[in-house]
Amino acid sequence: MQPVLTSKSVSLQISPMQMSVTTSQGGSRMLGTEATESLQQQTEIVIYPGELCRIALEIKNWESQPQHLTLKLDGTFPLEWCQVQTDASSVPQFGMAPDVTIEVAAKKSKHADLWFLIPNHFFEGQDVLQGRKGNQLNFRGCVSIYANQSLSEGVSLHPIQVSNFELNVRPRSAYTNYLPVVYQEVDYIHRFIKIFEQAFEPVVNSFASMWAHLDPLTAPQALLPFLAHWVDWPIDAQLNLTHQRRLIRRAVEIYRCRGTRKGLRFYIHLYTGLPLDEHIDREEDKSISITEPFGQGCLFGLAHVGEDAILGGGKPYHFDVCLRAQPNNEIDEQLVRRIIDQEKPAFCSYSLRIKTE
Repeated sequence: MQPVLTSKSVSLQISPMQMSVTTSQGGSRMLGTEATESLQQQTEIVIYPGELCRIALEIKNWESQPQHLTLKLDGTFPLEWCQVQTDASSVPQFGMAPDVTIEVAAKKSKHADLWFLIPNHFFEGQDVLQGRKGNQLNFRGCVSIYANQSLSEGVSLHPIQVSNFELNVRPRSAYTNYLPVVYQEVDYIHRFIKIFEQAFEPVVNSFASMWAHLDPLTAPQALLPFLAHWVDWPIDAQLNLTHQRRLIRRAVEIYRCRGTRKGLRFYIHLYTGLPLDEHIDREEDKSISITEPFGQGCLFGLAHVGEDAILGGGKPYHFDVCLRAQPNNEIDEQLVRRIIDQEKPAFCSYSLRIKTE
Protein backbone atom coordinates (compact mmCIF):
# COMPACT_ATOMS: atom_id res chain seq x y z
CA MET A 1 0.00 0.00 0.00
CA GLN A 2 1.37 3.38 -0.99
CA PRO A 3 1.79 6.03 1.68
CA VAL A 4 -0.81 8.76 1.93
CA LEU A 5 0.33 11.93 0.18
CA THR A 6 0.42 15.17 2.09
CA SER A 7 0.05 18.78 0.98
CA LYS A 8 3.84 19.21 1.05
CA SER A 9 4.27 16.68 -1.76
CA VAL A 10 2.27 18.72 -4.29
CA SER A 11 2.11 22.44 -4.95
CA LEU A 12 -0.31 24.40 -7.12
CA GLN A 13 0.13 27.76 -8.79
CA ILE A 14 -2.79 29.74 -10.23
CA SER A 15 -1.83 32.42 -12.79
CA PRO A 16 -4.41 34.60 -14.60
CA MET A 17 -3.27 35.03 -18.22
CA GLN A 18 -4.37 38.67 -18.31
CA MET A 19 -3.77 41.15 -15.53
CA SER A 20 -6.79 43.15 -14.46
CA VAL A 21 -6.44 46.82 -13.58
CA THR A 22 -9.17 46.40 -10.97
CA THR A 23 -7.12 43.94 -8.93
CA SER A 24 -5.72 46.06 -6.18
CA GLN A 25 -3.34 43.50 -4.71
CA GLY A 26 -1.57 42.33 -7.86
CA GLY A 27 -1.84 39.18 -9.88
CA SER A 28 -1.40 35.51 -9.10
CA ARG A 29 0.14 34.08 -5.97
CA MET A 30 1.94 30.79 -5.27
CA LEU A 31 -0.36 28.43 -3.40
CA GLY A 32 1.81 25.47 -2.44
CA THR A 33 2.70 24.38 1.05
CA GLU A 34 1.20 27.64 2.34
CA ALA A 35 -2.30 26.40 1.42
CA THR A 36 -2.84 24.93 4.89
CA GLU A 37 -2.09 28.17 6.69
CA SER A 38 -4.98 29.96 8.30
CA LEU A 39 -4.16 33.32 6.74
CA GLN A 40 -4.02 32.27 3.14
CA GLN A 41 -3.85 34.86 0.40
CA GLN A 42 -6.20 34.37 -2.54
CA THR A 43 -5.83 34.92 -6.25
CA GLU A 44 -8.20 37.54 -7.62
CA ILE A 45 -9.66 36.73 -11.06
CA VAL A 46 -11.71 39.30 -12.97
CA ILE A 47 -13.96 38.04 -15.77
CA TYR A 48 -16.21 39.91 -18.19
CA PRO A 49 -19.57 38.64 -19.53
CA GLY A 50 -19.29 36.96 -22.91
CA GLU A 51 -15.46 36.86 -22.91
CA LEU A 52 -13.30 33.78 -22.47
CA CYS A 53 -11.00 34.00 -19.46
CA ARG A 54 -8.03 31.65 -19.24
CA ILE A 55 -6.33 30.73 -15.97
CA ALA A 56 -3.08 28.75 -16.04
CA LEU A 57 -2.64 25.96 -13.49
CA GLU A 58 0.75 24.44 -12.68
CA ILE A 59 0.86 21.29 -10.53
CA LYS A 60 4.32 20.49 -9.16
CA ASN A 61 5.22 16.96 -7.99
CA TRP A 62 7.93 17.12 -5.33
CA GLU A 63 8.03 13.35 -4.78
CA SER A 64 10.54 10.95 -6.36
CA GLN A 65 7.75 8.85 -7.87
CA PRO A 66 4.94 9.73 -10.33
CA GLN A 67 1.59 10.66 -8.90
CA HIS A 68 -1.95 10.18 -10.26
CA LEU A 69 -4.00 13.14 -9.16
CA THR A 70 -7.56 14.39 -9.63
CA LEU A 71 -8.38 18.10 -9.90
CA LYS A 72 -11.78 19.13 -8.60
CA LEU A 73 -13.29 22.58 -8.94
CA ASP A 74 -15.87 24.00 -6.59
CA GLY A 75 -17.25 27.43 -5.74
CA THR A 76 -20.26 29.64 -5.14
CA PHE A 77 -20.63 30.27 -8.89
CA PRO A 78 -22.40 27.92 -11.34
CA LEU A 79 -20.01 25.18 -12.40
CA GLU A 80 -21.22 25.39 -16.02
CA TRP A 81 -19.26 28.65 -16.27
CA CYS A 82 -15.93 26.83 -16.08
CA GLN A 83 -13.98 23.97 -17.60
CA VAL A 84 -10.57 22.44 -16.82
CA GLN A 85 -8.44 21.31 -19.76
CA THR A 86 -5.07 19.59 -19.96
CA ASP A 87 -4.85 19.75 -23.77
CA ALA A 88 -4.07 23.31 -24.85
CA SER A 89 -4.91 22.59 -28.51
CA SER A 90 -8.54 21.60 -27.90
CA VAL A 91 -11.49 23.96 -27.59
CA PRO A 92 -13.06 24.15 -24.11
CA GLN A 93 -16.44 22.43 -23.85
CA PHE A 94 -18.57 24.20 -21.25
CA GLY A 95 -21.38 22.48 -19.45
CA MET A 96 -19.32 19.32 -18.81
CA ALA A 97 -17.93 18.12 -15.48
CA PRO A 98 -14.92 20.30 -14.54
CA ASP A 99 -13.06 17.42 -12.79
CA VAL A 100 -9.87 16.21 -14.51
CA THR A 101 -7.52 13.29 -13.76
CA ILE A 102 -3.85 13.78 -14.56
CA GLU A 103 -0.52 12.02 -14.07
CA VAL A 104 2.47 14.07 -12.92
CA ALA A 105 5.93 12.60 -13.35
CA ALA A 106 8.44 12.58 -10.50
CA LYS A 107 10.02 15.97 -9.80
CA LYS A 108 8.09 17.41 -12.76
CA SER A 109 5.31 19.92 -13.36
CA LYS A 110 2.02 19.45 -15.19
CA HIS A 111 0.19 22.36 -16.80
CA ALA A 112 -3.57 22.72 -17.21
CA ASP A 113 -5.93 25.51 -18.19
CA LEU A 114 -8.95 26.70 -16.26
CA TRP A 115 -11.43 28.44 -18.58
CA PHE A 116 -14.30 30.72 -17.55
CA LEU A 117 -17.18 31.94 -19.71
CA ILE A 118 -20.24 33.62 -18.27
CA PRO A 119 -23.37 34.58 -20.26
CA ASN A 120 -23.57 37.88 -22.11
CA HIS A 121 -26.81 38.76 -20.34
CA PHE A 122 -25.33 38.25 -16.86
CA PHE A 123 -26.07 41.80 -15.69
CA GLU A 124 -29.57 41.74 -17.22
CA GLY A 125 -30.57 38.41 -15.70
CA GLN A 126 -33.15 38.42 -12.93
CA ASP A 127 -31.16 35.84 -10.97
CA VAL A 128 -28.53 38.50 -10.32
CA LEU A 129 -31.00 40.86 -8.68
CA GLN A 130 -32.94 38.20 -6.79
CA GLY A 131 -32.25 34.96 -5.00
CA ARG A 132 -29.02 34.65 -3.04
CA LYS A 133 -28.11 37.31 -0.53
CA GLY A 134 -24.92 39.26 -0.61
CA ASN A 135 -22.87 40.71 -3.43
CA GLN A 136 -23.75 38.86 -6.63
CA LEU A 137 -20.70 40.21 -8.46
CA ASN A 138 -18.07 38.48 -6.30
CA PHE A 139 -17.79 34.72 -5.98
CA ARG A 140 -15.42 32.34 -4.24
CA GLY A 141 -13.93 29.17 -5.63
CA CYS A 142 -11.26 26.59 -4.95
CA VAL A 143 -9.21 24.06 -6.85
CA SER A 144 -8.67 20.85 -4.88
CA ILE A 145 -6.15 18.08 -5.61
CA TYR A 146 -6.91 14.51 -4.55
CA ALA A 147 -4.69 11.47 -4.75
CA ASN A 148 -6.31 8.74 -6.86
CA GLN A 149 -5.19 5.90 -4.57
CA SER A 150 -6.76 7.68 -1.61
CA LEU A 151 -10.08 7.99 -3.39
CA SER A 152 -10.11 4.38 -4.58
CA GLU A 153 -8.94 2.82 -1.30
CA GLY A 154 -10.87 5.15 0.96
CA VAL A 155 -7.77 6.14 2.94
CA SER A 156 -8.62 9.81 3.11
CA LEU A 157 -11.39 11.98 1.73
CA HIS A 158 -9.46 15.15 2.38
CA PRO A 159 -7.61 16.88 -0.49
CA ILE A 160 -3.84 16.98 -0.37
CA GLN A 161 -3.86 20.54 -1.73
CA VAL A 162 -6.47 23.31 -1.88
CA SER A 163 -6.02 26.65 -3.61
CA ASN A 164 -8.70 29.28 -3.13
CA PHE A 165 -9.44 32.17 -5.46
CA GLU A 166 -11.88 35.05 -5.81
CA LEU A 167 -13.94 35.34 -8.98
CA ASN A 168 -15.13 38.90 -9.64
CA VAL A 169 -17.57 39.61 -12.47
CA ARG A 170 -17.18 43.12 -13.89
CA PRO A 171 -18.58 44.94 -16.92
CA ARG A 172 -16.27 46.28 -19.60
CA SER A 173 -15.84 50.04 -19.32
CA ALA A 174 -14.23 52.38 -21.82
CA TYR A 175 -14.66 55.51 -19.73
CA THR A 176 -12.11 54.44 -17.14
CA ASN A 177 -9.36 54.57 -19.80
CA TYR A 178 -9.53 58.35 -19.55
CA LEU A 179 -8.88 58.34 -15.80
CA PRO A 180 -5.44 58.64 -14.19
CA VAL A 181 -3.75 55.32 -13.55
CA VAL A 182 -4.10 55.68 -9.79
CA TYR A 183 -7.92 55.67 -10.18
CA GLN A 184 -7.94 52.87 -12.74
CA GLU A 185 -6.57 50.49 -10.08
CA VAL A 186 -9.59 50.98 -7.81
CA ASP A 187 -12.43 48.54 -8.40
CA TYR A 188 -15.04 50.84 -6.83
CA ILE A 189 -14.17 53.59 -9.34
CA HIS A 190 -14.71 51.17 -12.24
CA ARG A 191 -18.12 50.15 -10.99
CA PHE A 192 -19.11 53.74 -10.22
CA ILE A 193 -18.04 55.08 -13.64
CA LYS A 194 -19.92 52.21 -15.35
CA ILE A 195 -23.19 53.70 -14.07
CA PHE A 196 -22.60 56.90 -16.03
CA GLU A 197 -21.37 54.97 -19.07
CA GLN A 198 -24.55 52.91 -19.24
CA ALA A 199 -26.63 56.09 -18.87
CA PHE A 200 -24.86 58.25 -21.46
CA GLU A 201 -23.60 55.68 -23.99
CA PRO A 202 -27.05 55.03 -25.57
CA VAL A 203 -27.46 58.78 -26.07
CA VAL A 204 -24.02 59.07 -27.66
CA ASN A 205 -24.72 56.11 -29.93
CA SER A 206 -28.05 57.63 -30.94
CA PHE A 207 -26.34 60.81 -32.08
CA ALA A 208 -23.68 58.82 -33.92
CA SER A 209 -26.37 56.91 -35.84
CA MET A 210 -28.82 59.79 -36.23
CA TRP A 211 -28.30 59.77 -40.00
CA ALA A 212 -29.79 56.29 -40.17
CA HIS A 213 -32.95 57.48 -38.40
CA LEU A 214 -33.39 60.31 -40.93
CA ASP A 215 -33.03 58.10 -44.01
CA PRO A 216 -36.34 56.39 -44.95
CA LEU A 217 -34.42 53.34 -46.21
CA THR A 218 -32.86 52.63 -42.79
CA ALA A 219 -35.18 54.40 -40.33
CA PRO A 220 -37.29 52.33 -37.90
CA GLN A 221 -40.76 51.54 -39.17
CA ALA A 222 -42.36 53.58 -36.39
CA LEU A 223 -40.52 56.67 -37.64
CA LEU A 224 -41.76 56.43 -41.26
CA PRO A 225 -45.02 58.41 -40.71
CA PHE A 226 -42.97 61.25 -39.23
CA LEU A 227 -40.55 61.28 -42.20
CA ALA A 228 -43.49 61.10 -44.64
CA HIS A 229 -45.06 64.11 -42.95
CA TRP A 230 -41.83 66.04 -43.47
CA VAL A 231 -42.17 65.74 -47.26
CA ASP A 232 -46.01 65.76 -47.24
CA TRP A 233 -46.21 62.25 -48.66
CA PRO A 234 -49.36 60.20 -47.95
CA ILE A 235 -48.80 56.72 -46.55
CA ASP A 236 -50.43 54.14 -48.83
CA ALA A 237 -51.54 51.02 -46.98
CA GLN A 238 -51.69 49.04 -50.24
CA LEU A 239 -47.93 49.37 -50.77
CA ASN A 240 -45.49 47.18 -48.90
CA LEU A 241 -42.87 48.59 -46.57
CA THR A 242 -40.05 48.52 -49.15
CA HIS A 243 -42.02 50.57 -51.70
CA GLN A 244 -43.11 53.06 -49.04
CA ARG A 245 -39.51 53.65 -47.99
CA ARG A 246 -38.38 54.23 -51.59
CA LEU A 247 -41.25 56.61 -52.37
CA ILE A 248 -40.76 58.68 -49.20
CA ARG A 249 -37.05 58.99 -49.93
CA ARG A 250 -37.66 60.18 -53.52
CA ALA A 251 -40.82 62.22 -52.85
CA VAL A 252 -39.15 65.58 -53.58
CA GLU A 253 -37.93 64.31 -56.97
CA ILE A 254 -41.46 63.13 -57.80
CA TYR A 255 -42.88 66.53 -56.86
CA ARG A 256 -40.33 68.29 -59.03
CA CYS A 257 -41.33 66.36 -62.18
CA ARG A 258 -45.04 65.88 -61.49
CA GLY A 259 -47.24 66.13 -64.58
CA THR A 260 -44.42 65.28 -66.99
CA ARG A 261 -43.42 62.13 -68.83
CA LYS A 262 -40.20 61.96 -66.82
CA GLY A 263 -42.05 62.24 -63.51
CA LEU A 264 -44.61 59.56 -64.41
CA ARG A 265 -41.91 57.15 -65.60
CA PHE A 266 -39.87 57.76 -62.43
CA TYR A 267 -42.89 57.06 -60.18
CA ILE A 268 -43.73 53.82 -62.01
CA HIS A 269 -40.05 52.83 -61.82
CA LEU A 270 -40.01 53.23 -58.03
CA TYR A 271 -43.08 51.06 -57.64
CA THR A 272 -42.49 48.33 -60.23
CA GLY A 273 -38.69 48.20 -60.15
CA LEU A 274 -38.59 48.30 -63.97
CA PRO A 275 -35.46 50.03 -65.34
CA LEU A 276 -35.64 53.59 -66.64
CA ASP A 277 -33.61 52.67 -69.75
CA GLU A 278 -32.31 56.20 -70.15
CA HIS A 279 -29.61 54.91 -72.50
CA ILE A 280 -32.27 53.79 -75.04
CA ASP A 281 -33.22 56.53 -77.49
CA ARG A 282 -36.31 54.94 -79.01
CA GLU A 283 -39.24 55.40 -76.63
CA GLU A 284 -41.09 52.28 -77.79
CA ASP A 285 -38.13 50.05 -76.82
CA LYS A 286 -38.01 51.11 -73.15
CA SER A 287 -39.34 48.96 -70.33
CA ILE A 288 -41.58 51.86 -69.29
CA SER A 289 -42.79 53.33 -72.56
CA ILE A 290 -44.91 56.51 -72.63
CA THR A 291 -45.88 57.59 -76.15
CA GLU A 292 -48.25 60.14 -77.68
CA PRO A 293 -50.25 58.80 -80.69
CA PHE A 294 -51.14 62.20 -82.14
CA GLY A 295 -48.72 64.00 -84.43
CA GLN A 296 -48.49 66.43 -87.29
CA GLY A 297 -50.52 64.29 -89.70
CA CYS A 298 -49.51 62.94 -93.07
CA LEU A 299 -47.04 65.42 -94.61
CA PHE A 300 -45.31 64.41 -97.84
CA GLY A 301 -41.54 64.26 -97.42
CA LEU A 302 -41.74 64.38 -93.63
CA ALA A 303 -44.09 61.60 -92.46
CA HIS A 304 -43.01 57.97 -92.14
CA VAL A 305 -45.54 55.21 -92.70
CA GLY A 306 -46.15 53.23 -89.53
CA GLU A 307 -44.46 55.80 -87.29
CA ASP A 308 -45.94 59.29 -87.43
CA ALA A 309 -48.21 59.18 -90.47
CA ILE A 310 -51.65 59.31 -88.80
CA LEU A 311 -54.80 60.19 -90.67
CA GLY A 312 -56.89 62.64 -88.69
CA GLY A 313 -54.13 63.45 -86.22
CA GLY A 314 -55.33 61.18 -83.36
CA LYS A 315 -57.02 61.96 -80.06
CA PRO A 316 -55.63 65.14 -78.46
CA TYR A 317 -54.03 65.07 -75.00
CA HIS A 318 -53.89 61.28 -75.00
CA PHE A 319 -50.89 59.06 -74.27
CA ASP A 320 -50.14 55.35 -74.15
CA VAL A 321 -48.30 53.60 -71.29
CA CYS A 322 -46.70 50.23 -72.03
CA LEU A 323 -44.91 48.23 -69.33
CA ARG A 324 -42.65 45.32 -70.25
CA ALA A 325 -42.47 43.18 -67.10
CA GLN A 326 -40.34 40.13 -66.41
CA PRO A 327 -42.07 36.78 -65.80
CA ASN A 328 -41.16 36.78 -62.09
CA ASN A 329 -42.25 40.40 -61.58
CA GLU A 330 -45.98 40.71 -60.99
CA ILE A 331 -47.46 44.18 -61.49
CA ASP A 332 -50.75 45.27 -59.97
CA GLU A 333 -52.60 46.91 -62.86
CA GLN A 334 -55.15 48.63 -60.65
CA LEU A 335 -52.42 50.22 -58.57
CA VAL A 336 -50.56 51.38 -61.70
CA ARG A 337 -53.74 52.99 -63.00
CA ARG A 338 -54.22 54.77 -59.71
CA ILE A 339 -50.65 56.08 -59.89
CA ILE A 340 -51.19 57.34 -63.45
CA ASP A 341 -54.47 59.02 -62.48
CA GLN A 342 -52.68 60.74 -59.63
CA GLU A 343 -49.67 61.95 -61.62
CA LYS A 344 -51.13 62.89 -65.04
CA PRO A 345 -52.64 66.28 -65.85
CA ALA A 346 -56.39 66.31 -65.24
CA PHE A 347 -57.29 67.00 -68.88
CA CYS A 348 -55.26 64.07 -70.27
CA SER A 349 -56.49 60.59 -71.10
CA TYR A 350 -54.40 57.43 -71.39
CA SER A 351 -54.32 53.74 -72.21
CA LEU A 352 -52.32 51.10 -70.31
CA ARG A 353 -50.80 47.85 -71.57
CA ILE A 354 -48.74 45.41 -69.50
CA LYS A 355 -46.67 42.93 -71.51
CA THR A 356 -44.85 39.97 -69.99
CA GLU A 357 -41.68 38.99 -71.82
